[in-house]
Amino acid sequence: MTERTPAATPAIAAAIEGELRLLDPEVRTTPALFEALLHPGFHEFGASGRRWDRASMLASVTSKSAEATPPRPLTASHMRGVQLAEDVVHLTFDTDSGGRRVHRSSLWRRTGDGTWLLYFHQGTPFPPEED
Repeated sequence: MTERTPAATPAIAAAIEGELRLLDPEVRTTPALFEALLHPGFHEFGASGRRWDRASMLASVTSKSAEATPPRPLTASHMRGVQLAEDVVHLTFDTDSGGRRVHRSSLWRRTGDGTWLLYFHQGTPFPPEED
């Protein structure tokens, strides 16, 4: 189940919708669906400590799509959004995947055609007893 606060603006609603799509196991294992949500300048500091760019992230999704076992589902909670500028939204939320909990932060940018794409993401693991 996903908990989230009501979206204050259409921009925040669009960013939340995109983020929830990225958490969907089908999107996370379908390169074309995943790629459609990433900004050309995308980069990430992963919960593992690894640095990712768009190309390395898409290569990872492509290799996961060939695996027989689907990725563990991610449950999102405490999702909040702030519109920083007309074309930038900052989301923060937590995820849980089989007891592995991660604080997450994402920046979404609206492109010239009005599409919201993930520009930056960071995940930081935290212990189960912390809230």
